Amino acid sequence: MSPALTRRALLSGVAALTCPAMANTPPFDAGNVEADAMKGGPRLTALPMHQVRLLPSPWQQAQTVNAAYLMRLEPDRLLHHYRSQAGLAPKGAAYGGWESDTIAGHTLGHYLSALSLHHAQTGDAAFRARVAYITAELALCQARDPSGYIGGFTSRQQNKILPGKIVFEQIRLGQIHSTGFDLNGAWSPLYNWHKLFAGLLDAELHCADPRARGLMTRLGTYIEGVFNPLSDAQIQQVLACEYGGLNESFAELHARSGDPRWLRLARLLQDRRTLSPLIEGQDNLANLHANTQIPKVIGLERLYEISGAAGDAVASETFWHAVTQRYSYVIGGNGDREYFPPPDTISRHITEQTCETCASYNMLKLTRQLYARQQDNTFFDYYERTQLNHIRAQQHPGTGMFCYMTPLMSGAKRDYSTPFDDFWCCVGTGMESHAKHGDSIYWQENERALRVMLYIPSRVFWSAGGITLRLDTRYPDDGHIRLVIEQAPSQARTLSFRIPHWSHLEAVLLNGEAFDVQAAAGMLRIERIWQPEDVLSFTLALPLRSETTPDSKSVIALLHGPTVLAADLAPAAAAWDEMAPVLVGTSILDALIPDPTMPGSWKTSHIGRPQDLVLRPFHALHDRRAAVYFPVFTEAEWRQKSVLYAEQEKRRHLIASHAIDVVHPGEMQSERDHAVTSAFSFPVIYRGRNGRDARSGGWFSCQMGCGSHDPLLLQTTYWGGERRRHFSVLVDGIEIARERLENDAPDSFFNRRYPVPLALTRDKRRITVTFRPELDFSAGPVFGLALLAAANLPPLTNPSQEIAWP
Repeated sequence: MSPALTRRALLSGVAALTCPAMANTPPFDAGNVEADAMKGGPRLTALPMHQVRLLPSPWQQAQTVNAAYLMRLEPDRLLHHYRSQAGLAPKGAAYGGWESDTIAGHTLGHYLSALSLHHAQTGDAAFRARVAYITAELALCQARDPSGYIGGFTSRQQNKILPGKIVFEQIRLGQIHSTGFDLNGAWSPLYNWHKLFAGLLDAELHCADPRARGLMTRLGTYIEGVFNPLSDAQIQQVLACEYGGLNESFAELHARSGDPRWLRLARLLQDRRTLSPLIEGQDNLANLHANTQIPKVIGLERLYEISGAAGDAVASETFWHAVTQRYSYVIGGNGDREYFPPPDTISRHITEQTCETCASYNMLKLTRQLYARQQDNTFFDYYERTQLNHIRAQQHPGTGMFCYMTPLMSGAKRDYSTPFDDFWCCVGTGMESHAKHGDSIYWQENERALRVMLYIPSRVFWSAGGITLRLDTRYPDDGHIRLVIEQAPSQARTLSFRIPHWSHLEAVLLNGEAFDVQAAAGMLRIERIWQPEDVLSFTLALPLRSETTPDSKSVIALLHGPTVLAADLAPAAAAWDEMAPVLVGTSILDALIPDPTMPGSWKTSHIGRPQDLVLRPFHALHDRRAAVYFPVFTEAEWRQKSVLYAEQEKRRHLIASHAIDVVHPGEMQSERDHAVTSAFSFPVIYRGRNGRDARSGGWFSCQMGCGSHDPLLLQTTYWGGERRRHFSVLVDGIEIARERLENDAPDSFFNRRYPVPLALTRDKRRITVTFRPELDFSAGPVFGLALLAAANLPPLTNPSQEIAWP
């Protein structure tokens, strides 16, 4: 999204572009920003996407396969719930996955954005035609309700699925039941509306859609009417449920329309529990759901751009620096199981549930905003890192499908969406991410100065500067950058190029001859009267380097230039239960040698354990099991660690000898063998362990063989970092334990043992074990379950010293 867009910019046309490749563009230039729309001070402006065309490269390939997927989707199926709730017969069956749950309808907003972005990026009118069809259908739905209500989400109340509007009519009356992702039985409905608003804003911005503004205005009026009767405490209660960046949407609607009521509504949508400490410059992010918070902060930064309130800027800067320095992994992503862990604990949270892609999608949006204002290359060093190593890794280049999480645990593989049966949030943001790889390459200082911040092959017509240029490169596979001037004015123009903090210039040539120019402040700046067919080329050094985690200098990741390297361990389809690889030595980088079989790959020489490793770009290992982080030991440390591993293995075997029966929750065959039944219960996987939880109102049960007249213990395995998990453990309907998990064993799995009364097992071959959460809480997840003979059983040890079993 452009940093700002005024009504005049929307309604005014621009001169016809002289570059043939840019002919199909929307009838306004989003890059023209009026000064009075931006109160936060002078800023840079990203060139609008319709002035940029990608050239053949992996980035263009990502765009192409994404476009093909978008055209496979059927708008009528995404509109199913909107039409049905408006009393209109659906024209297509509802899709599966999230689109068959109470969050249904959220994908349509993402889809509108993705179509609009693809139209801006390619000029293909087919995408604009789909946008027009969808907004026409939405207008039909909205016309059925005089209040302006429109929505695709539903509500589950008293085991019935009800129309989503019921949620907000109840809230209007002060009837509010709000948890992190549930608002009166609907799954994050305000978040759902944010996606719709964002899609309509993009439809207006990139496709000049004539219906988008009216749809937003009428729905905004309805939302305003819901909040108007509420007290401040009630508003905060509503905002305890995820609301996405709805504050940003209303701020943007105010910027475009000039209507002050949208600014008031944007200010009203402020979750003070999270945002007030940030406004005071405090990092309060530990244990918060990561992607719930990022859009709120994007909204604050947009409000700062509009109104210049200093606290909003403090909040966005505090947040960005905390997330990127204290909570982010080497690929730029953040979050473990979607949550920020305690600060500076990355080395203890390297799991298969790292890096929700939506969080990186939103961090890149926030990064663009902050760079536009502060013009500090640090922002784009992060942007490049995340776009290359996370966003590019998220999309399978063959199928076009998307990862929800991007796992960093050694031996983990990526799991991709299916075309029509998932529709996770990360499918939606994935559609958008790979439609807009050209939106941040070029930045305009003014009509005389242009910056190149990303090295993605592309052709650009810089309308304000009157220059058409072509950027050719294989970066980051090599560091050579080549810029060809195709058209230029007779006046001087400044072209600037980002030099990453880890790199330096090795050579600069103009028209094949050495050009005497030096980089300063991380930028190579050249001011001259450019001539058609001028060729500027330079080379960026791409050093091998290592980065430690924020909390441990003995856990490292390896990079080649901006590219994160990973050990290629095995095909994704193959089972992998080997020891996680470690590096043993004191000069790790010196022991890496190029792999002659594949450019950009490396091999370790005599430092890998249990064997040496082949290192390849992480983003490219789509169908492989990989390792990204490596513990580093000296030879003496490694000998000591090996002994500890052997002792833990011996203890596991001793406990196993006492097992009467074992259940592996979340594993299909084990659950089938033990007749697992459930309601509102889901299998999970974390740190290589399968498990199962139960949500509020649900439960899960399994049958276990007992076959003993001796005292038994029921041993359960939990993750020690769980919080607010309140539930009962029952045997044949009798409660034997009431459990409270409240961060009992941080950063480790641990076991609990519950005595099973003999009266519940006597003369029985099987018992039924049930986990039932209390109202508004969850049970588990349970990662292991065993009935153990109590006699002579070794006692539990400190959880941090024990590898949990089973």
